Amino acid sequence: MFDDNHRPFSHSADPYGAKANFDTNQQKLHSEGVPGLWRQITNLLILVGIVAIIIILIKIL
Repeated sequence: MFDDNHRPFSHSADPYGAKANFDTNQQKLHSEGVPGLWRQITNLLILVGIVAIIIILIKIL
């Protein structure tokens, strides 16, 4: 975590990895759009449904 001069995180990030991450995020943004309120609501409802099914299966078994 510290180098010889006691500077935290003195190693620079991989510029190619940062560029690849940026490109991936840009492509996802262009293909899916900005995650809006309706997408978050549907994701939440799906998650609640999955948890409810798991709870029902646990109570049955």
